[in-house]
Amino acid sequence: MRQLTAVIHQENSWFVAENPETGVASQGKTQREALVNLKEAVSLYLEEAETPKLQKITIKPLEV
Repeated sequence: MRQLTAVIHQENSWFVAENPETGVASQGKTQREALVNLKEAVSLYLEEAETPKLQKITIKPLEV
């Protein structure tokens, strides 16, 4: 099991959940629904993704 990041923001009446490590996004009418949908979408993405491609991703803190 991997631990990845979920970034959730609201756009009008929808919540959008994004995973910056994979570039996958999903949405829902609530934050919880958006997160559940994102988890499913990322799981499907990871099933299809090549492991070497994912190993090239680097996560760094970003100070603004």
